[in-house]
Amino acid sequence: MKLLVVIVRDDDAVAVSDRLVELGFRVTRIASTGGFLRRGNVTLLIGVEQDEVQAVIEAIEATCAPPAAGEHKATLFVLPAERFVQVG
Repeated sequence: MKLLVVIVRDDDAVAVSDRLVELGFRVTRIASTGGFLRRGNVTLLIGVEQDEVQAVIEAIEATCAPPAAGEHKATLFVLPAERFVQVG
């Protein structure tokens, strides 16, 4: 299992999270702020199996608007997740 920590521009957050949910992925959104230019960002937490990582990356890349010069569509961290538990 992998945990994707995805930082997208505030303007792209709704479209990206909606698209990922349409594809069957669970997404947790956290409001965040960029460090250098203090621009609004959203951090998405997405837990997936290893074989689903590329599909998530492709969906994000296809959904984000073209970036301004010197910017990126998104920043992704793919981390190992030993276990996933929902308490309830």
